[in-house]
Amino acid sequence: MEIIRAENLEKIYDNNGIPVNALKGINLIINKGEYIVIAGPSGSGKTTLLNLLGTLDKPTNGKIYFENEDISKKSRKELSEFRLKKFGFIFQAYNLIPVLTALENIEFSMILLGIDRNERRKRAIDLMEELGIKDMAYKKPNDMSGGQQQRVAAARAIINNPSIVLADEPTANLDSNTGANLMDMLKRLNKEKGITFIFSSHDNLVIERAERLLLLKDGMLENE
Repeated sequence: MEIIRAENLEKIYDNNGIPVNALKGINLIINKGEYIVIAGPSGSGKTTLLNLLGTLDKPTNGKIYFENEDISKKSRKELSEFRLKKFGFIFQAYNLIPVLTALENIEFSMILLGIDRNERRKRAIDLMEELGIKDMAYKKPNDMSGGQQQRVAAARAIINNPSIVLADEPTANLDSNTGANLMDMLKRLNKEKGITFIFSSHDNLVIERAERLLLLKDGMLENE
């Protein structure tokens, strides 16, 4: 079942008056429950494509459909609400809020959705236990290792049962053993919860686990 369709996506950036064509006519269909890795050399457009699919940025040309709805023209406010309900994000730099505990970081998006305190606390604790990070609940990011922070970030990404999780270089700051454990955990979540995962990465730990590999070069898909 189709969940995202991209048609003739282009993204052109202005670099001091010089147009830089980061993506050139991308056509792509992503189905529900897929486990996809976007790979390619640095500067190939991986992060740009991920940001467009996740509505963090808008295409210069082309359209993006989510469950057959054209989301390219939604307002900034509409897209913010849409992301909160439909997407989860795992960033290379973790992006945890430093003054909040792990538990509070995971709860944060549920607060934005107006979920009752008791319910969100139970959901967060249950998920942390499932992911093996319950002992991190009352630690702040500075008191956690990189791998622990990334697991908290993963929990935050899936707490609202999103349709899709987008992860940009999720293993970049982790050692190989920690990175492998994280990827195994995300693969398990894909299988057990049916969440669609889309990664951008040049790390073999991520690429070798792909069920579908998209190769980008110079802003174009090479294998679609």
